[in-house]
Amino acid sequence: MIRFVVRAAAAGAIALGALAPLSAFAQAWPARPVKFIVPFPPGGSVDPLARLLGARLADSLGQQFIIENKTGASGSIGTAFVAKSAPDGYTYVFVFDTHAVNPALIPNLPYDTVNDLAPVMLVGTAPMAIVTNVAKPYKNFGDVIQAAKARPEALSIGSVGNGSLGHLAMILVQQAGGFKITHVPYKGGGPMMTDTMGGQIDLGIASVAALAANVKSGKLRALAVTGDKRSHVMPEVPTLAEQGFPGFSAFAWWGIFAPAGAPKPVLDKFHAELVKVLNQPDLRKQLTETLGMDLASSSPEALQKFVIGEINRWGNVVRSNNVRAD
Repeated sequence: MIRFVVRAAAAGAIALGALAPLSAFAQAWPARPVKFIVPFPPGGSVDPLARLLGARLADSLGQQFIIENKTGASGSIGTAFVAKSAPDGYTYVFVFDTHAVNPALIPNLPYDTVNDLAPVMLVGTAPMAIVTNVAKPYKNFGDVIQAAKARPEALSIGSVGNGSLGHLAMILVQQAGGFKITHVPYKGGGPMMTDTMGGQIDLGIASVAALAANVKSGKLRALAVTGDKRSHVMPEVPTLAEQGFPGFSAFAWWGIFAPAGAPKPVLDKFHAELVKVLNQPDLRKQLTETLGMDLASSSPEALQKFVIGEINRWGNVVRSNNVRAD
């Protein structure tokens, strides 16, 4: 018994000694620029949100946050880069809702979505909006259904890519409504919005965060939102549930991850700093009132649980409809 106590005490001393450098490391962090990987091109919602937060974090922490776009493969190229990066607390990925779809969408994904990344925070969610060029004849989603039933697959709808949440949501809506529209995948929200505003496609679907400014300016007409209630930035636009799809809801979301194995004291410090920044009144107002986000500022554990739920929900849609990546 005496030997056991001695060994336990020694082990405790070793553990405390091991923790001391980590604690000091966390206190010193960030000692050099921090890299934010954005796995999508500029023009959608992910890039400007990452830049907004990066600028505030730089001011708060006194260290540069470098935004680097590593795009392609539904966000998985940039995410793979981070999953394989050194777990030193200096590289993070700012993911979009496709993050939870990619395990089912992309064969041989070069990382394990659950185990190769350390969750930091679910920043927020937002409903998506279905929009059209103001010169198009569609005034509500009922008009779209009527036109699509009259001419199956003649209408087109753009999304940020095959297997994106907008694409999958529209698969469910078409199945429930008994109509067919041709899906046009894009490599990000920016190119999709450009073609929707130009009339090259009939409809577009993306988060209200990406679309709100162009809807408010009159460049696009919103026909429906995908939330369980109307968006506070588009209160005049009815939900799909109000237009014949009771109980339907689907949300875009934004989250931050680090490589698995990143020091927990550093991640805890980063999380606390994110909470502080997101509580700044002017930034909070910009994200909620201008971009239409519902801020979550979640714990890492809540983000992990959320992602696993999204993987299960949307993975079933991908598999049952044989959806393939672009």
